[in-house]
Amino acid sequence: MDPDIEDSGHELLLRLAGRLPDRLLWRFRDWLGEGSMGTLARTLPKTLLKHRIDLDQSEYRLLVAGLIPHGADWHEVSSTLGVDASAENRYTFTTGAPDWVNTVDSVSVVVHATLRGRPDVGEVRESWRHDRGTAEEEAKRVLLVTATSGLPRLTGELQRVLRVLGDEAPSVEVLPTQVELPAYHQAALANSRFVCVGAVDAGHHRLVPA
Repeated sequence: MDPDIEDSGHELLLRLAGRLPDRLLWRFRDWLGEGSMGTLARTLPKTLLKHRIDLDQSEYRLLVAGLIPHGADWHEVSSTLGVDASAENRYTFTTGAPDWVNTVDSVSVVVHATLRGRPDVGEVRESWRHDRGTAEEEAKRVLLVTATSGLPRLTGELQRVLRVLGDEAPSVEVLPTQVELPAYHQAALANSRFVCVGAVDAGHHRLVPA
């Protein structure tokens, strides 16, 4: 796959975190990681329109760059551009796990074993997302990973790991090192805890300042 197209698709899906339902977003990321661009091109614009998710100019350019080369419908794509696409983040984030999470957190243990010392991976953190007005039982784990290459494939791999461990719609945010992060990710990082670090120099790829 063309790296520029892959990067555009990955960045767009990052920007849609917290806006698209988790049950859809993880599937789109899985398709991107597998290189199923034709499927993504056919379905993502329709989904954005169905859920009335408008894109700003930069997001629209990412959609065009990532999906038009793979057959996305021009009319559907152009219809996603909104006049005012800014969306308020309706979530809050906390560092502490909810009471229903076991003292020995199997997910954190497996993630640590999978990513510790891994090439192309920097810092790994996690946060717990809460939708305003919902019960603690509905808190959602958000995994935050910085990486220098292979971001869509790493996302897909970690999603599959979390699904095996019981999270049917995992929230895995694999972050590039040279992109200004959306407010959603900034809020998650500001209220996150350290899990482990890969082989990439954490001093240069630290998600949260020491």
